[in-house]
Amino acid sequence: MTTASARSRIRRLLACLCLLSCATIAHARQQDDPVPRPQVIGYVMDGDTLPSIDARKLDVVNFAFAHVNPSHEVHLPGDTATQMLRQLVALKRDNPRLRIVLSIGGWGSGNFSEAAATPQARARFAATAIALMRRHRIDGLDIDWEYPTLAGPGISHSPDDRDNFTAMLRDTRAQLDAEGARTGTHYLLTIAAADGEAARGLDLPRIAPLLDWINLMTYDFHGSLTPTTGHHAALWRSASAAPEGRTTAGAVEEFLAAGVPAGKINVGVAFYGRKFAGVRADNDGLHQPYREHEAFLSWRDIQAHYLDRDGYVRRWDERAQAPTLWNAQERAFITYDDPQSLRAKAHYVRARGLGGIMYWEHRQDDGALLDAVREGLYGP
Repeated sequence: MTTASARSRIRRLLACLCLLSCATIAHARQQDDPVPRPQVIGYVMDGDTLPSIDARKLDVVNFAFAHVNPSHEVHLPGDTATQMLRQLVALKRDNPRLRIVLSIGGWGSGNFSEAAATPQARARFAATAIALMRRHRIDGLDIDWEYPTLAGPGISHSPDDRDNFTAMLRDTRAQLDAEGARTGTHYLLTIAAADGEAARGLDLPRIAPLLDWINLMTYDFHGSLTPTTGHHAALWRSASAAPEGRTTAGAVEEFLAAGVPAGKINVGVAFYGRKFAGVRADNDGLHQPYREHEAFLSWRDIQAHYLDRDGYVRRWDERAQAPTLWNAQERAFITYDDPQSLRAKAHYVRARGLGGIMYWEHRQDDGALLDAVREGLYGP
Protein backbone atom coordinates (compact mmCIF):
# COMPACT_ATOMS: atom_id res chain seq x y z
CA MET A 1 0.00 0.00 0.00
CA THR A 2 1.10 3.54 -0.66
CA THR A 3 1.25 6.10 2.06
CA ALA A 4 -0.94 9.22 2.05
CA SER A 5 2.12 11.28 1.10
CA ALA A 6 2.89 8.99 -1.84
CA ARG A 7 -0.71 9.07 -3.01
CA SER A 8 -0.63 12.86 -2.85
CA ARG A 9 2.54 12.97 -4.97
CA ILE A 10 0.96 10.64 -7.55
CA ARG A 11 -2.15 12.84 -7.77
CA ARG A 12 0.01 15.94 -8.32
CA LEU A 13 2.01 14.13 -11.02
CA LEU A 14 -1.16 13.02 -12.81
CA ALA A 15 -2.54 16.56 -12.64
CA CYS A 16 0.66 17.94 -14.18
CA LEU A 17 0.55 15.32 -16.93
CA CYS A 18 -3.08 16.19 -17.63
CA LEU A 19 -2.29 19.91 -17.87
CA LEU A 20 0.67 19.20 -20.16
CA SER A 21 -1.48 16.98 -22.36
CA CYS A 22 -4.25 19.60 -22.58
CA ALA A 23 -1.74 22.30 -23.44
CA THR A 24 -0.19 20.09 -26.13
CA ILE A 25 -3.61 19.36 -27.67
CA ALA A 26 -4.57 23.05 -27.56
CA HIS A 27 -1.29 24.03 -29.23
CA ALA A 28 -1.78 21.37 -31.91
CA ARG A 29 -5.31 22.62 -32.56
CA GLN A 30 -4.04 26.19 -32.78
CA GLN A 31 -1.34 25.12 -35.25
CA ASP A 32 -3.87 23.19 -37.35
CA ASP A 33 -6.56 25.89 -37.36
CA PRO A 34 -7.12 27.05 -40.94
CA VAL A 35 -7.06 30.71 -41.86
CA PRO A 36 -10.51 32.30 -41.70
CA ARG A 37 -12.72 31.21 -44.59
CA PRO A 38 -12.65 33.84 -47.36
CA GLN A 39 -16.05 35.33 -48.04
CA VAL A 40 -17.92 36.00 -51.28
CA ILE A 41 -19.78 39.31 -51.58
CA GLY A 42 -22.01 40.09 -54.54
CA TYR A 43 -23.54 43.41 -55.54
CA VAL A 44 -27.11 43.17 -56.80
CA MET A 45 -28.59 46.23 -58.49
CA ASP A 46 -32.16 47.42 -58.09
CA GLY A 47 -34.51 46.35 -60.84
CA ASP A 48 -37.98 45.20 -61.78
CA THR A 49 -37.24 41.59 -60.87
CA LEU A 50 -34.78 39.80 -58.64
CA PRO A 51 -32.15 37.88 -60.60
CA SER A 52 -31.67 34.19 -59.93
CA ILE A 53 -29.51 33.91 -56.79
CA ASP A 54 -28.31 30.74 -55.11
CA ALA A 55 -28.08 32.04 -51.56
CA ARG A 56 -25.87 29.10 -50.54
CA LYS A 57 -23.09 30.41 -52.79
CA LEU A 58 -22.87 33.83 -51.14
CA ASP A 59 -21.93 35.19 -47.75
CA VAL A 60 -23.11 38.78 -48.31
CA VAL A 61 -25.37 40.53 -50.81
CA ASN A 62 -24.88 44.28 -51.21
CA PHE A 63 -28.06 45.90 -52.53
CA ALA A 64 -27.23 48.82 -54.86
CA PHE A 65 -28.09 51.58 -54.33
CA ALA A 66 -29.59 53.96 -51.81
CA HIS A 67 -28.70 57.64 -52.27
CA VAL A 68 -28.20 60.80 -50.22
CA ASN A 69 -30.51 63.76 -50.78
CA PRO A 70 -29.67 67.47 -50.26
CA SER A 71 -31.13 67.25 -46.73
CA HIS A 72 -28.43 64.67 -45.83
CA GLU A 73 -30.99 61.86 -45.68
CA VAL A 74 -30.39 58.37 -47.04
CA HIS A 75 -33.31 57.19 -49.16
CA LEU A 76 -34.29 54.46 -51.60
CA PRO A 77 -35.02 55.73 -55.12
CA GLY A 78 -37.77 54.44 -57.39
CA ASP A 79 -40.60 52.01 -56.80
CA THR A 80 -38.84 48.64 -56.87
CA ALA A 81 -36.24 48.84 -54.10
CA THR A 82 -38.55 47.94 -51.23
CA GLN A 83 -39.78 44.80 -52.94
CA MET A 84 -36.26 43.90 -53.99
CA LEU A 85 -34.96 44.17 -50.42
CA ARG A 86 -37.84 42.04 -49.17
CA GLN A 87 -36.96 39.34 -51.67
CA LEU A 88 -33.27 39.49 -50.80
CA VAL A 89 -33.99 39.10 -47.09
CA ALA A 90 -36.20 36.11 -47.93
CA LEU A 91 -33.10 34.35 -49.34
CA LYS A 92 -32.06 33.73 -45.75
CA ARG A 93 -34.52 30.85 -45.73
CA ASP A 94 -32.03 29.02 -47.96
CA ASN A 95 -28.93 30.32 -46.19
CA PRO A 96 -29.50 31.61 -42.62
CA ARG A 97 -25.91 32.90 -42.54
CA LEU A 98 -26.45 35.17 -45.55
CA ARG A 99 -26.18 38.86 -44.73
CA ILE A 100 -27.94 41.60 -46.68
CA VAL A 101 -26.24 45.01 -46.70
CA LEU A 102 -27.59 48.32 -48.02
CA SER A 103 -25.04 50.04 -50.26
CA ILE A 104 -25.28 53.84 -50.37
CA GLY A 105 -23.91 55.83 -53.29
CA GLY A 106 -22.28 54.48 -56.44
CA TRP A 107 -20.76 56.25 -59.44
CA GLY A 108 -22.42 59.63 -59.96
CA SER A 109 -24.20 59.66 -56.60
CA GLY A 110 -23.64 62.99 -54.87
CA ASN A 111 -24.45 64.99 -51.71
CA PHE A 112 -21.87 63.05 -49.67
CA SER A 113 -19.57 66.02 -49.18
CA GLU A 114 -22.34 68.09 -47.58
CA ALA A 115 -23.65 65.15 -45.54
CA ALA A 116 -20.20 64.62 -44.03
CA ALA A 117 -19.39 68.28 -43.41
CA THR A 118 -21.00 68.92 -39.99
CA PRO A 119 -21.94 66.88 -36.90
CA GLN A 120 -25.61 67.63 -37.52
CA ALA A 121 -25.46 66.47 -41.14
CA ARG A 122 -23.56 63.32 -40.21
CA ALA A 123 -26.08 62.52 -37.51
CA ARG A 124 -28.93 62.89 -40.02
CA PHE A 125 -27.13 60.70 -42.54
CA ALA A 126 -26.51 57.92 -40.02
CA ALA A 127 -29.98 58.08 -38.45
CA THR A 128 -31.83 57.83 -41.77
CA ALA A 129 -29.55 55.05 -43.04
CA ILE A 130 -30.10 53.04 -39.86
CA ALA A 131 -33.84 53.67 -40.06
CA LEU A 132 -33.83 52.01 -43.51
CA MET A 133 -31.70 49.19 -42.17
CA ARG A 134 -34.13 48.64 -39.30
CA ARG A 135 -37.24 48.90 -41.49
CA HIS A 136 -36.00 46.31 -43.96
CA ARG A 137 -34.39 44.04 -41.36
CA ILE A 138 -31.00 44.01 -43.02
CA ASP A 139 -27.54 43.51 -41.60
CA GLY A 140 -25.52 46.63 -42.22
CA LEU A 141 -24.43 49.52 -44.40
CA ASP A 142 -21.90 49.84 -47.21
CA ILE A 143 -20.85 53.39 -48.13
CA ASP A 144 -19.78 53.79 -51.74
CA TRP A 145 -18.69 57.43 -52.01
CA GLU A 146 -16.87 57.77 -55.35
CA TYR A 147 -14.70 59.59 -54.29
CA PRO A 148 -13.91 61.84 -51.27
CA THR A 149 -12.03 65.04 -52.32
CA LEU A 150 -12.57 64.26 -56.04
CA ALA A 151 -15.15 65.66 -58.44
CA GLY A 152 -15.63 62.33 -60.19
CA PRO A 153 -18.68 62.62 -62.48
CA GLY A 154 -19.46 66.17 -61.39
CA ILE A 155 -20.34 65.54 -57.73
CA SER A 156 -19.68 68.11 -55.03
CA HIS A 157 -16.34 67.77 -53.28
CA SER A 158 -14.00 69.53 -50.87
CA PRO A 159 -10.42 69.20 -49.59
CA ASP A 160 -12.04 68.63 -46.18
CA ASP A 161 -13.73 65.43 -47.40
CA ARG A 162 -10.85 63.26 -46.21
CA ASP A 163 -11.28 64.22 -42.55
CA ASN A 164 -15.04 64.55 -42.83
CA PHE A 165 -15.42 61.06 -44.27
CA THR A 166 -13.53 59.68 -41.29
CA ALA A 167 -15.92 61.57 -39.02
CA MET A 168 -18.93 60.27 -40.98
CA LEU A 169 -17.75 56.69 -40.56
CA ARG A 170 -16.99 57.25 -36.87
CA ASP A 171 -20.45 58.72 -36.19
CA THR A 172 -22.21 56.04 -38.24
CA ARG A 173 -20.26 53.31 -36.43
CA ALA A 174 -21.32 54.80 -33.09
CA GLN A 175 -25.00 54.82 -34.08
CA LEU A 176 -24.76 51.26 -35.44
CA ASP A 177 -23.18 50.09 -32.19
CA ALA A 178 -25.93 51.78 -30.20
CA GLU A 179 -28.53 50.02 -32.34
CA GLY A 180 -26.64 46.78 -31.93
CA ALA A 181 -26.57 47.14 -28.15
CA ARG A 182 -30.35 47.48 -28.22
CA THR A 183 -30.92 44.42 -30.42
CA GLY A 184 -27.96 42.23 -29.44
CA THR A 185 -26.61 42.32 -33.01
CA HIS A 186 -23.39 43.42 -34.65
CA TYR A 187 -24.26 45.51 -37.70
CA LEU A 188 -21.77 45.71 -40.54
CA LEU A 189 -20.16 48.93 -41.71
CA THR A 190 -18.12 48.65 -44.90
CA ILE A 191 -16.98 50.86 -47.77
CA ALA A 192 -16.14 50.47 -51.44
CA ALA A 193 -12.82 52.08 -52.34
CA ALA A 194 -10.28 52.34 -55.15
CA ASP A 195 -6.52 52.67 -55.25
CA GLY A 196 -4.23 55.44 -56.44
CA GLU A 197 -5.65 58.94 -56.61
CA ALA A 198 -8.97 57.81 -55.12
CA ALA A 199 -7.24 56.27 -52.10
CA ARG A 200 -5.55 59.58 -51.26
CA GLY A 201 -8.95 60.90 -50.21
CA LEU A 202 -9.13 58.22 -47.49
CA ASP A 203 -7.41 58.37 -44.11
CA LEU A 204 -6.95 54.61 -44.12
CA PRO A 205 -5.15 54.21 -40.75
CA ARG A 206 -8.03 56.01 -39.02
CA ILE A 207 -10.95 54.47 -40.88
CA ALA A 208 -9.80 50.84 -40.98
CA PRO A 209 -10.60 50.21 -37.27
CA LEU A 210 -14.13 51.56 -37.82
CA LEU A 211 -14.90 49.17 -40.68
CA ASP A 212 -15.68 45.48 -40.92
CA TRP A 213 -14.02 45.42 -44.33
CA ILE A 214 -13.19 47.35 -47.49
CA ASN A 215 -14.40 46.23 -50.91
CA LEU A 216 -11.59 47.19 -53.30
CA MET A 217 -12.86 48.17 -56.74
CA THR A 218 -9.97 46.53 -58.54
CA TYR A 219 -11.36 46.97 -62.04
CA ASP A 220 -11.83 49.77 -64.59
CA PHE A 221 -8.05 50.23 -64.72
CA HIS A 222 -8.47 51.00 -68.45
CA GLY A 223 -11.45 52.73 -70.02
CA SER A 224 -12.62 55.88 -71.71
CA LEU A 225 -10.30 58.09 -69.62
CA THR A 226 -7.08 56.20 -70.38
CA PRO A 227 -5.08 56.88 -73.56
CA THR A 228 -4.57 53.23 -74.49
CA THR A 229 -6.30 49.91 -74.20
CA GLY A 230 -5.22 47.52 -71.46
CA HIS A 231 -6.43 44.93 -69.00
CA HIS A 232 -9.19 46.62 -67.06
CA ALA A 233 -8.93 44.15 -64.15
CA ALA A 234 -5.47 42.56 -64.33
CA LEU A 235 -4.11 40.72 -61.32
CA TRP A 236 -0.48 41.53 -62.14
CA ARG A 237 1.25 44.03 -64.44
CA SER A 238 1.51 42.92 -68.05
CA ALA A 239 4.96 42.78 -69.65
CA SER A 240 3.95 45.55 -72.08
CA ALA A 241 2.27 47.78 -69.48
CA ALA A 242 3.67 51.08 -68.27
CA PRO A 243 5.53 50.83 -64.93
CA GLU A 244 2.89 53.00 -63.25
CA GLY A 245 0.03 50.85 -64.52
CA ARG A 246 -2.64 49.86 -62.01
CA THR A 247 -3.23 46.23 -61.03
CA THR A 248 -5.21 44.27 -58.48
CA ALA A 249 -2.09 43.18 -56.62
CA GLY A 250 -0.76 46.75 -56.64
CA ALA A 251 -3.97 48.06 -55.09
CA VAL A 252 -3.90 45.42 -52.37
CA GLU A 253 -0.29 46.24 -51.51
CA GLU A 254 -1.14 49.95 -51.33
CA PHE A 255 -3.90 49.32 -48.77
CA LEU A 256 -1.77 46.88 -46.79
CA ALA A 257 1.06 49.43 -46.66
CA ALA A 258 -1.41 52.00 -45.31
CA GLY A 259 -2.14 49.74 -42.36
CA VAL A 260 -5.37 48.03 -43.43
CA PRO A 261 -5.38 44.46 -42.06
CA ALA A 262 -5.30 41.81 -44.77
CA GLY A 263 -8.49 40.23 -43.44
CA LYS A 264 -10.37 43.49 -44.02
CA ILE A 265 -9.51 43.69 -47.73
CA ASN A 266 -11.80 42.09 -50.31
CA VAL A 267 -10.57 41.96 -53.90
CA GLY A 268 -13.12 43.23 -56.41
CA VAL A 269 -13.68 41.31 -59.64
CA ALA A 270 -15.60 42.29 -62.76
CA PHE A 271 -18.45 40.27 -64.19
CA TYR A 272 -18.25 42.51 -67.27
CA GLY A 273 -15.77 43.68 -69.87
CA ARG A 274 -14.93 46.77 -71.91
CA LYS A 275 -14.84 47.01 -75.71
CA PHE A 276 -12.54 49.40 -77.59
CA ALA A 277 -12.93 50.23 -81.31
CA GLY A 278 -10.45 51.56 -83.86
CA VAL A 279 -7.49 50.03 -82.04
CA ARG A 280 -3.97 50.00 -83.45
CA ALA A 281 -3.14 46.43 -84.44
CA ASP A 282 0.22 46.04 -82.70
CA ASN A 283 0.45 43.48 -79.84
CA ASP A 284 -3.04 42.15 -80.69
CA GLY A 285 -4.49 45.47 -79.57
CA LEU A 286 -3.10 45.36 -76.03
CA HIS A 287 -1.80 48.71 -74.71
CA GLN A 288 -2.52 50.47 -77.99
CA PRO A 289 -4.20 53.78 -78.88
CA TYR A 290 -7.86 53.51 -79.86
CA ARG A 291 -10.58 55.58 -81.49
CA GLU A 292 -13.29 55.09 -78.89
CA HIS A 293 -14.32 53.14 -75.83
CA GLU A 294 -17.35 51.60 -77.45
CA ALA A 295 -19.23 49.57 -74.84
CA PHE A 296 -19.51 47.78 -71.54
CA LEU A 297 -20.27 44.10 -72.11
CA SER A 298 -21.62 41.67 -69.54
CA TRP A 299 -20.02 38.24 -69.24
CA ARG A 300 -23.29 36.86 -70.62
CA ASP A 301 -22.87 38.98 -73.77
CA ILE A 302 -19.21 38.08 -74.14
CA GLN A 303 -20.03 34.38 -73.90
CA ALA A 304 -22.95 34.56 -76.30
CA HIS A 305 -21.67 36.95 -78.97
CA TYR A 306 -17.89 37.45 -78.84
CA LEU A 307 -15.86 34.64 -77.30
CA ASP A 308 -14.14 32.92 -80.25
CA ARG A 309 -16.92 34.12 -82.56
CA ASP A 310 -17.09 36.33 -85.66
CA GLY A 311 -13.36 36.97 -85.81
CA TYR A 312 -12.77 37.50 -82.07
CA VAL A 313 -9.88 35.39 -80.80
CA ARG A 314 -9.09 34.90 -77.13
CA ARG A 315 -5.61 35.73 -75.91
CA TRP A 316 -4.23 34.89 -72.46
CA ASP A 317 -1.64 37.16 -70.81
CA GLU A 318 0.34 34.80 -68.57
CA ARG A 319 2.13 37.66 -66.83
CA ALA A 320 -1.05 39.63 -66.03
CA GLN A 321 -3.21 36.52 -65.53
CA ALA A 322 -5.88 38.14 -67.67
CA PRO A 323 -7.71 37.35 -70.93
CA THR A 324 -8.48 39.59 -73.92
CA LEU A 325 -10.36 39.23 -77.18
CA TRP A 326 -8.88 40.63 -80.39
CA ASN A 327 -10.60 41.05 -83.75
CA ALA A 328 -7.89 41.88 -86.28
CA GLN A 329 -10.30 42.62 -89.13
CA GLU A 330 -12.44 45.03 -87.13
CA ARG A 331 -9.54 46.25 -84.97
CA ALA A 332 -11.71 45.70 -81.91
CA PHE A 333 -10.33 44.82 -78.47
CA ILE A 334 -12.19 43.48 -75.41
CA THR A 335 -10.81 43.26 -71.88
CA TYR A 336 -12.69 41.20 -69.29
CA ASP A 337 -12.53 38.67 -66.46
CA ASP A 338 -13.26 35.00 -67.14
CA PRO A 339 -13.21 31.77 -65.09
CA GLN A 340 -9.44 31.33 -65.53
CA SER A 341 -8.59 34.85 -64.35
CA LEU A 342 -11.05 34.62 -61.45
CA ARG A 343 -9.56 31.36 -60.21
CA ALA A 344 -6.14 33.05 -60.29
CA LYS A 345 -7.45 35.96 -58.23
CA ALA A 346 -9.09 33.60 -55.76
CA HIS A 347 -5.79 31.75 -55.30
CA TYR A 348 -4.09 35.12 -54.74
CA VAL A 349 -6.68 36.04 -52.07
CA ARG A 350 -5.97 32.80 -50.24
CA ALA A 351 -2.20 33.16 -50.53
CA ARG A 352 -2.24 36.71 -49.15
CA GLY A 353 -4.71 35.91 -46.37
CA LEU A 354 -7.22 38.50 -47.61
CA GLY A 355 -10.83 38.74 -46.52
CA GLY A 356 -12.43 37.46 -49.71
CA ILE A 357 -13.78 38.45 -53.10
CA MET A 358 -16.42 41.02 -54.05
CA TYR A 359 -17.97 41.12 -57.50
CA TRP A 360 -19.91 43.61 -59.61
CA GLU A 361 -22.61 42.74 -60.67
CA HIS A 362 -24.77 39.65 -60.22
CA ARG A 363 -27.03 39.98 -63.26
CA GLN A 364 -24.04 40.02 -65.61
CA ASP A 365 -23.06 36.42 -64.84
CA ASP A 366 -24.53 33.18 -66.17
CA GLY A 367 -23.25 31.32 -63.11
CA ALA A 368 -19.83 30.35 -64.51
CA LEU A 369 -17.96 33.28 -62.96
CA LEU A 370 -19.38 32.87 -59.45
CA ASP A 371 -18.62 29.15 -59.59
CA ALA A 372 -15.04 29.92 -60.67
CA VAL A 373 -14.60 32.31 -57.73
CA ARG A 374 -15.84 29.67 -55.31
CA GLU A 375 -13.71 26.93 -56.87
CA GLY A 376 -10.61 29.11 -56.54
CA LEU A 377 -11.40 29.98 -52.92
CA TYR A 378 -12.66 26.63 -51.63
CA GLY A 379 -11.65 23.96 -54.15
CA PRO A 380 -13.79 21.96 -56.61
